Amino acid sequence: MAAISFFGDLLQTISDRGRDLIGIGRGDLASKANAHELIKLCEDLISRRGEASGVALARLILERYASLARAERLVFLQGIATVFGADHEAVDDAIAAYRRDPTRAALGVLHEAAEPRSQELIRRLNLARNGTLALVRMREDLFVLRKDLRGSEADPDLVDAVDSLDSDFEHLFASWFNRGFLVLRHIDWTTPAHILEKIIRYEAVHEIAGWDELRRRIEPTDRRCFAFFHPALQDEPLIFVEVALTDGIAPAIAPILAHGREPLPTRAATTAIFYSISNCQKGLAGVTFGNFLIKQVVEDLAREIPSLKTFVTLSPVPGFSAWLDRERRSDSPQGLTRDDVEALRAIDEPGWHADKAKSDAVKKVMIPAAAAYFLRAKNERGKPLDPVARFHLGNGARLERLNFLGDVSPKGLGQSRGLMVNYLYDLSAIEKNHETYANLGTVAASSSVSRELRTNLPPIRAVALAEA
Repeated sequence: MAAISFFGDLLQTISDRGRDLIGIGRGDLASKANAHELIKLCEDLISRRGEASGVALARLILERYASLARAERLVFLQGIATVFGADHEAVDDAIAAYRRDPTRAALGVLHEAAEPRSQELIRRLNLARNGTLALVRMREDLFVLRKDLRGSEADPDLVDAVDSLDSDFEHLFASWFNRGFLVLRHIDWTTPAHILEKIIRYEAVHEIAGWDELRRRIEPTDRRCFAFFHPALQDEPLIFVEVALTDGIAPAIAPILAHGREPLPTRAATTAIFYSISNCQKGLAGVTFGNFLIKQVVEDLAREIPSLKTFVTLSPVPGFSAWLDRERRSDSPQGLTRDDVEALRAIDEPGWHADKAKSDAVKKVMIPAAAAYFLRAKNERGKPLDPVARFHLGNGARLERLNFLGDVSPKGLGQSRGLMVNYLYDLSAIEKNHETYANLGTVAASSSVSRELRTNLPPIRAVALAEA
């Protein structure tokens, strides 16, 4: 961390000297600017060759961008998307030159011509101190712009340009945040408070209701939390996972989060349950961290605690309720029979899950419906509808168990009608499962899950990605 601080101080010195070179006073840094003036500064930034002046200008642009109102920031991003694309004439000339003489040099010229200028702009903005975090936040604003455009009758060329700018961010972030730069840190009660506060804030699966609850999740001997960090975002976790050490596979979340439970001695633990995985930086959407995180934590825990033999998740099913409701409303349900639709009327009644007779009747049809949802319902790309399923199956996990009423919290009942699932990370089968899923779309599932799938259902239609 000392080396990183030194580098940051060095950038600051370069920036201060560069500010003098381009005539920026300290008061200018705090002054307001509008989106169009910032776009002109960006043109100036990518035309400069001096590093000191470039660092200073990058800092000025990012600080003025941060001072803009949301609407002005979106105007700026729209302008960058339309003005800083590739030079199409240069691309045409480079293509023609390569066809005449297909050498490596000609190919290099073509590659350089085809790259949008926005990529070079993003690289140069990253020269500023804390530039990486500022760019991550900028991409969060870009998501807002994309959503606004898709909800309007915007010019298709503009939509395409904004999508292209987002692809530029994702392309560069994938390089800047590759696994080689990530640092795994164990989060415990001695972790600095400002980082613990962010763990509370970023928890996306099971809300942490304050410091006492956080302590129950990370301090006991049978609980662990791990997070990935990046040197450019020292105190900002990228993703974290919460782990419960148990003596068996848990089918429900309530016992794991229960107050006043008795911690299990570490030596008695046979199972590590990954019960919450939270991405922390919205601006890094599309950049993969989770697969590396889980696999490294599995390796580290297996080395630390030799008694651990089973590594599973206890996962939500965020797409199940929406899919189930679509099938129930359909004139020709494909994941359910007509009798199933009738039996599932009970889930529309408040408190149905607490009524044993109702819940027993629902379970008889919901578990087979869940098997159909995971094993047969696919999106247009031939992958499972559920985003959490795509994540774990893509990592090489196996769908191990379907847990009826695994989460009866309001959120759990709302997004999945209480359903939770276990995905098993079998170290001996991860690579095989990953390959068959990636190449064939095959869902690795245990025999207990496969047996729940009815054989008399008609083929299930592919669901459009927008629906899924």
